[in-house]
Amino acid sequence: MEHVRSDNTAEGPEEPVPAEPPTPDGPPGDLPSDPQSDLPSDLPSELPSDLPPDLPLVRPGGLSLRQLLMSLGEPVVELQCAPAGLDVEAVDVALLDPEDPPTARPGELVLAIGVRGRAAIPALRAAARAGAAAVAVRIDSSAQRETLRDFAEQAGIALLSVRREVRWEHLDALARAALGSGRQLPGNAGENGAEEGDLFALAQTTAVLTGGIVSIEDTANRILAYSRSADSDEIDDLRRLTILGWQGPEPYLAKLREWGVFQRLRAGDSVVAIDEHPELGLRRRLVVAIRSGERQLGTIWVQEGATPLADRADQALLGAARVAALQLMRRRRLVSSELRLTQNLLSGVLQGTTAAQSLAGHLGLDAKRPAAVLGFALPGSDELHREETLSLMAVHAAARHRSALVAAADERVYVLLPELPHGIAAVTLLGWTRELAEAATRHLAAATASAPVRGAVGTVAAGLNGTAASRREADRVLDAMASGQVEAHVAEITEVQAQVLLAETLALLAAAQAVRDPRLTALLAHDAQHGGQLAASVLAWLDAFGDVRTAAAALHIHPNTLRYRVRRAEQLTGLDLTRPEDRLLAMLQLRL
Repeated sequence: MEHVRSDNTAEGPEEPVPAEPPTPDGPPGDLPSDPQSDLPSDLPSELPSDLPPDLPLVRPGGLSLRQLLMSLGEPVVELQCAPAGLDVEAVDVALLDPEDPPTARPGELVLAIGVRGRAAIPALRAAARAGAAAVAVRIDSSAQRETLRDFAEQAGIALLSVRREVRWEHLDALARAALGSGRQLPGNAGENGAEEGDLFALAQTTAVLTGGIVSIEDTANRILAYSRSADSDEIDDLRRLTILGWQGPEPYLAKLREWGVFQRLRAGDSVVAIDEHPELGLRRRLVVAIRSGERQLGTIWVQEGATPLADRADQALLGAARVAALQLMRRRRLVSSELRLTQNLLSGVLQGTTAAQSLAGHLGLDAKRPAAVLGFALPGSDELHREETLSLMAVHAAARHRSALVAAADERVYVLLPELPHGIAAVTLLGWTRELAEAATRHLAAATASAPVRGAVGTVAAGLNGTAASRREADRVLDAMASGQVEAHVAEITEVQAQVLLAETLALLAAAQAVRDPRLTALLAHDAQHGGQLAASVLAWLDAFGDVRTAAAALHIHPNTLRYRVRRAEQLTGLDLTRPEDRLLAMLQLRL
């Protein structure tokens, strides 16, 4: 086992593989709250301590509500009530979009996004009628808590409150990971051992064997699973931030690089020990890389709690890393083929080469409901940052619309929004597009200082068959932005119809030299040869509808200078700018 001390200044790799400090800087990224909710605000406390400490066996169809709560833990959700008990089975997660009518299916954990207070009651009512497992909402005050708890108890549905710091997409990912891995557990756990278990169970087993507090992360520092802790005082600040967020704060990552932790993790399979640093809120830790051959799949971190780690904790950690590697590779194989098929169908539908019904049948979508495409143009960046941005946009899109699908094509990213509510307002889609573009811009700017991400809204189609047409309209707006005709970073085609048509007209003119006026071509050549400004002066005068003073002010020249330049341009080329035809041709061709 390698030991890392704070005086070790070996440089690690630039790729961050943090200990347990992941949480991003910035706001939690929550969706807007119910504007009609005026109840006072406070923050929910912790998960009740009277839950049984033993982890129950997983039933084949999913997880019990008790095990799901144990997997998610106190830092993420708080149980408000469970009228039907904690043995209720949860089999899936549903994101309830505030724009959609409240619906649910049996066994679902319903995440009621964007509603608070009494506005969450329709979601509770629908979930109870459908036989859902539980509803998770944000609760800002004791009054809201009492109102929703009373209704949930009467309706017979479990109610979970989501802590203010927790992002909806984070909760969705953690819950799906727990449920997805739980369904893979065999009926006889003793037959194949931990190798066939889920990552949450592996984290808990590793915690028992090492006497510490465990988290399992992927190579992007996202939490895949973590063990529960009976005593919240054992958890240091970084552990708490790890569960609440996705990535570690840069100061802690810099320390890990400074201490050579990343370098040792990449170099081999040895367990690396990290000293306690009270001044950083960092307790003693062990970490090991999860590997498949030379490929690193993630890391397992063990934090020391109130008591020292077990004597052979490093050996237990090595074994856990090997089991985790088998699980992650198996998960990648199962998921990759499914994702590949979905991406192929999605790309075909966006291009118009695949029937929309194929994608609808594959994913269980209603092809007759409205659909729209949001398009985004990403500035140049390396492949790693593009992949990170694509993942970020997928998470944000899913948080806004449960069935959102994301695909990349060259320098652009498309978000297909199937099953939209009838009559959805264009301004709503424009707002979603702006949020996605701004989130992607912030991410890329922090990494590469790149230009803003531009976004466009395609027309809402009556059904999924209109997907390709909606994508083409989004592309038209993005093309106009790229040409400089549309200055806005986010737009919807009806807002910029004239600019889009002008950009397309100019593109046709640029591609067809035969239809250009040779007199104007000669004027541009004269300016290029003599360093003149005749063409720019003529265009400014035309754009100002012949108002000499306005055009001269725009060019920062004297009006008489502008008059001279316009006359000189007519003399050199034979143009007659009193004729509407000549003026129209000049206004177009001089814009090329």
